[in-house]
Amino acid sequence: MNKKFLLGLDIGSSSVKASLVDVESGSVAASAFYPKCEASIIAVKTGWAEQEPQMWWDNLKLAVKAVMAEAQIDGEHISAIGISYQMHGLVCVDKSQKVLRPSIIWCDSRAIPYGDRAFKSLGETRCLTHLLNSPGNFTAAKLAWVKDNEPAIFEQIDKIMLPGDYIAMKLSGEIQTTISGLSEGMMWDFETKKSANFLLDYFGFSEDLLPKLVPTFALQSEVSKEASLELGLKAGTPISYRAGDQPNNAVSLNVFNPGEIASTAGTSGVVYGVLGAVNYDAKSRVNTFAHANYTTAEDRLGVLLCINGTGILNAWMHRNVTPNVSYAEMNEMASKIPVGSDGVTIIPFGNGAERVLENQAVGCSVHGLNFNKHSQAHLLRAAQEGIVFSFCYGMEVMQEMGMEINKIHAGNANMFLSPLFRETLANVSGASIELFETDGSIGAAKGAGLGAGIYQNRDEAFSTLKRLAVIEADFNSREQYLEAYSRWKQKLKQVQES
Repeated sequence: MNKKFLLGLDIGSSSVKASLVDVESGSVAASAFYPKCEASIIAVKTGWAEQEPQMWWDNLKLAVKAVMAEAQIDGEHISAIGISYQMHGLVCVDKSQKVLRPSIIWCDSRAIPYGDRAFKSLGETRCLTHLLNSPGNFTAAKLAWVKDNEPAIFEQIDKIMLPGDYIAMKLSGEIQTTISGLSEGMMWDFETKKSANFLLDYFGFSEDLLPKLVPTFALQSEVSKEASLELGLKAGTPISYRAGDQPNNAVSLNVFNPGEIASTAGTSGVVYGVLGAVNYDAKSRVNTFAHANYTTAEDRLGVLLCINGTGILNAWMHRNVTPNVSYAEMNEMASKIPVGSDGVTIIPFGNGAERVLENQAVGCSVHGLNFNKHSQAHLLRAAQEGIVFSFCYGMEVMQEMGMEINKIHAGNANMFLSPLFRETLANVSGASIELFETDGSIGAAKGAGLGAGIYQNRDEAFSTLKRLAVIEADFNSREQYLEAYSRWKQKLKQVQES
């Protein structure tokens, strides 16, 4: 076999996925994920969330061997490797590259007070203009918690890494990160275009703790002899791309430049748009990071809106309102109800405090329910409308920052499988929705091809990206959607003020 493949690795908190992409055709030759049940999260105390980095590596080995077996290839056929990973995690290693403690992962909230104190002490304007965010609960604040609570461990730390940096270290033996990675940890200064020394100094960190910087798309390192023996890969195979899961999701959907938007709608929902100039939201209702193609010469910023109560609300409806029907049948039931759900409004924020609401926890609530008029189907439609309205509410913040939202790229998965969800989003936002067949591991593989120079540009890399559908706003009925959205916003305001 003379074919060449790109290996994409997606290191999530639920599983590790590997995909092999045929260089020439762009098709997926094989995919696999491990573990088959959701990976465990260590929660010693309420609000804590940790994982053992070795677990990621063990599952990666299983996934890589599975895809190579399925495609019936060996390491000689893999031209480059790309890595996508769960963002904001903290991995600490000593001088021998030994992991010193479990990784404090993205959903761990213990470091919030450390970030909040830094925000107030350093000055909100200073943090926002330099970091584009509050130090919040990101990687730097997590390390501050370790320094304060586990000083013996902190003293042993030689380098800190993000989860993707750890995987690259295991593959190559080299410790590196990217500007995009530093920015997601609040350790990149967008004004000086260097590491954020003012924040490191505040927390009492040496800059020596940070890994060496490498470009996101580049020949970053190579598979070591030791890793090649563990994985069946060829020693010297280039590792040529790494990015956090949200920037990488945008890459997988060919979203690189200002005005381009990517969205996901799983348990939580994300709208991720690219800005071409440094900017931030003064109320920190959205997060701004260096996008995968950011450089010190060209600003490309990823503005991230996250809505916690997305697919989790739809799943709650499935379990508790319509337990005996499929999701497709739920969508069909909801579609028979008029726009606006005959006056039923659902505020969907039942999965914790929402950043877009300035960290206010308003919960989930149902309004306008008439026992003599409304049915299960009304609740199902109102739930999907409420989720879409929450997206559009956050997108208004992004528009205030100067972002134009005319086209949204999304993977054909989760809530985007619902025609009602897609049509409502198109009609309220006024944007066209383009659906594609891709995922994070495929995006990482394509990123590796760009970084290794196998693809000359994004047009070549994504020429085979399969667009499944385009959903346009129906301007004959859009007024009805906007009226329902206006009513939803009024109800949300009442809930916030109550």
